[in-house]
Amino acid sequence: MRIHTLSTLLLSAALLGGVANAEEKPLRIGVDVPYEPYQYKLPDGTITGFEVELVNAACERMQRECVWVEQAWDGIIPALQVRNFDLIASAMNITEERSRQVLFSDPYYQVPSVWVGKADAKHDLDGPLVGTVIGVQQATIQDEYVTQFYPDAEIRRYADSGSVVADMHAGRLDLVFTAFPLAQRAMFNDDRFTRQGELVTGPESIYGPGIGAAFRQRDEALADAFNEAMAGLKTDGTFDQIFERYFDN
Repeated sequence: MRIHTLSTLLLSAALLGGVANAEEKPLRIGVDVPYEPYQYKLPDGTITGFEVELVNAACERMQRECVWVEQAWDGIIPALQVRNFDLIASAMNITEERSRQVLFSDPYYQVPSVWVGKADAKHDLDGPLVGTVIGVQQATIQDEYVTQFYPDAEIRRYADSGSVVADMHAGRLDLVFTAFPLAQRAMFNDDRFTRQGELVTGPESIYGPGIGAAFRQRDEALADAFNEAMAGLKTDGTFDQIFERYFDN
């Protein structure tokens, strides 16, 4: 009986030690960069941005070290599934289709989309835009939106947002459909380009309720801890402080 009890105690201690060690491991966060101002690199290679700072603050509240892992957007969910990282925090809209693959946190912000065109050209966005060359980042909600509503346009899809902006500057695109803050930073500071039409935040079938972090379906405890931390950041004013550093009120 004593041997059995001792063995049980040792086994329990080993299991508890294993849990503790698992909790002490850094959380690996998948991110696609650049997507300024949400995620981008400083000259020294450090990844920063609004969402990066926000999630780092959530990690502090969770008392977890976080490590950012770069991953191309079009493979970011498969990479999560094969455990290349523990969660995704990369301006990902919560959608019904994605929710069948991953477990989302509560939404913590919303990103409107915007049309950007040449200042000397106007486009009828209520029309089919037949033959109009539109640039989008592939596998994004902007890609889904133009594919659904403008099937007669010439849609050029790019692996990253920087390439979309570069081709617009090079004159190879008529319109860009992208996240509004990205357009503010990368195109609206150039007199050659202007906003066209209204900001877009729907339909919800495409845009969902907002941006959230994505986890593997079984990682409910981690998602709950993240939600609790993010709620705390909004309550204590940290969220607003970080927001004001990146966006105009």
